[in-house]
Amino acid sequence: MNNKKTHIYFVPGLAADKEIFENISLPENTYSLHVISWLIPIKKETIAQYAKRMAGFVTEKNAVLVGVSFGGVLVQEMAKHIKVQKVIIISSIKNKEELPLPMKMARSTNAHKLLPTQWIHNLDSLVLFAFGKGIKKRLELYQKYLSERNPDYLNWSINALVNWDQVEVPTSVVHIHGEKDTVFPIKYLSNPYIRIKGGHAAIMTQAQWFNSELPDIILKK
Repeated sequence: MNNKKTHIYFVPGLAADKEIFENISLPENTYSLHVISWLIPIKKETIAQYAKRMAGFVTEKNAVLVGVSFGGVLVQEMAKHIKVQKVIIISSIKNKEELPLPMKMARSTNAHKLLPTQWIHNLDSLVLFAFGKGIKKRLELYQKYLSERNPDYLNWSINALVNWDQVEVPTSVVHIHGEKDTVFPIKYLSNPYIRIKGGHAAIMTQAQWFNSELPDIILKK
């Protein structure tokens, strides 16, 4: 009888920390859950170089990587450096063609680099960028989820996202997306993806769905 656990490594979204996974609960006899915290980027570091450093935190072989939003981009890049069982992205994109039009325009004009750094310290703006519109709880309640506010990290992340150049989607990627996502609108996505209720904060608002469905998604070939 094989009692070996499946190790799952979670990467949160931009500015978010491990608290966004606080309601994710999978059978402890089958799964071991880990959350990888964001690193501060090295000056002029590429997303590939950054992902290689992040991949160093994955110490178990044949693990499952789960990334939310920009974390979904990162786990796809991390999987290029290590062997994994599966990559699951949530509220994210599979390639550069799925970027919403404003981000594609920013890539051409570098408009994102003109954002004043003050917005990073404005909770309203940060919540909107991290979780999208439609958040019904008071903004103050979301402050605990947004501990990663280092300007160098945030500016690097936005630039890396806007300029991500992946075209081919690896077969190991499973895409789960909220139908009311306002950060990465579903109309820009290409198949395959699993459509669920909720918006960009689906990992929090639809935690019960993930707890129920993730085991089957992980096992499915």
